[in-house]
Amino acid sequence: MSNNFSVSLTNIISSMRLNIAFMPDDPDKILISEKDVNRLGLELTGFFDYFNSTRLVVMGRTENAYLSGLTSDERYKILDGIFAFEPPAVIITKNIEPYPELIKAAKKNFIPILRTSEMTSNFIADIVEFLDVKLAPRITRHGVLVEVYGQGIYIIGDSGVGKSETAIELIQRGHRLVADDSVQIRKINDKKLTGSAPKNLRHFIELRGVGIIDARSIFGMGSVKVTQEIDMVVNLEMWDRAKIYDRIGIENEYAKILGVNIPIVTIPVTPGRNLAIIVEVAAMNNRQKKMGYNAAKELLDGLGMDYFNNDIVTNNQIKLNI
Repeated sequence: MSNNFSVSLTNIISSMRLNIAFMPDDPDKILISEKDVNRLGLELTGFFDYFNSTRLVVMGRTENAYLSGLTSDERYKILDGIFAFEPPAVIITKNIEPYPELIKAAKKNFIPILRTSEMTSNFIADIVEFLDVKLAPRITRHGVLVEVYGQGIYIIGDSGVGKSETAIELIQRGHRLVADDSVQIRKINDKKLTGSAPKNLRHFIELRGVGIIDARSIFGMGSVKVTQEIDMVVNLEMWDRAKIYDRIGIENEYAKILGVNIPIVTIPVTPGRNLAIIVEVAAMNNRQKKMGYNAAKELLDGLGMDYFNNDIVTNNQIKLNI
């Protein structure tokens, strides 16, 4: 959790399709570790109290228009003052031709100058989203991640409980595999997690007794997905007769992953239970709850029972008032 992640300028140039106007060093060696970007404003007047020099700098038509009203010497002085803080790179939008003074100041301070044809607002939205993913805190955990009816279902449980077999059945039923065995989980923000497979394990599934299979080759491109938001955790565990399982589901239980609460259900595993269908129903039920509908509350309201006034016992079984 304490790891600081970074992305190379080469990666950004390639992913955002940027053109190089000036590059003083190998862009592989230039690393960006700040999610936000700087849009120059008061800095053009010499106010730098809140200027974060670790951020990429984006310049568009507004900045260009301001600089156009200055003399050549004034332009160079302002740009040299900004570049002296050594931001990792400057990106000029709308394919605006950089002023000679800008290139001169960049060469003096060894600042990469890049260009894009995108509108400034569109580019800022795209680059921030890109950096959010690339620089997100992350962990790798054992489990299976599948997309079921648009819901990202992260299946966990002890080794051999049937996670991969459930994933295969779900794929056959038209759903998609994201990761098997090893799931890379990224925290995009305080409410959102995404999961993916390590690149060298992507699309592969291990089935005991069969071996390694390639889900994409066997089931087709429509059976796999590279990344998926995690909406729900399904915990598979062998049936314990001494344990009381939730039979109503009126309130969500949550698993905390990277500080984000994700709804979790525990499904007991016994011979003959069709886990894939149960996971499908759990996914649809979770989507209904997100939309504000809770079937358990609807049932209890119809029976005239009040869950919060002890009409329901603590083990989530209905207490019939006969």
